[in-house]
Amino acid sequence: MEPDDVPIREDMIRLGQFLKLANLVEHGGQAKEVIAAGEVVVNDDVETRRGRQLHVGDVVRLGGQAARVVDEATYEDDLPW
Repeated sequence: MEPDDVPIREDMIRLGQFLKLANLVEHGGQAKEVIAAGEVVVNDDVETRRGRQLHVGDVVRLGGQAARVVDEATYEDDLPW
C-alpha cells in the first residue's frame, strides 16, 4: 500500500496532530486512544507516544491506511492555483 503524502509547514509535527491532519482519525481523543492501544505504526515500529516528533519522510500506518510526512514547500498537488 502506497502512503498518501501529507504536507506540513514546519520542520516537524507531533504524531497526534499528524493523525488528525492526515484524516486517519476524526479528533484528538481518538488519536490518543489508537496510539495508547498500540495501533499506530511509524516507520515499521509500533509507536505509543502521542508526542512523538515526525519529520519529512516518516510514514505513519493505522488500520490499513498510510500517510507520509512531506514538506509543504516542495509538495506538488497538481492543482492549478
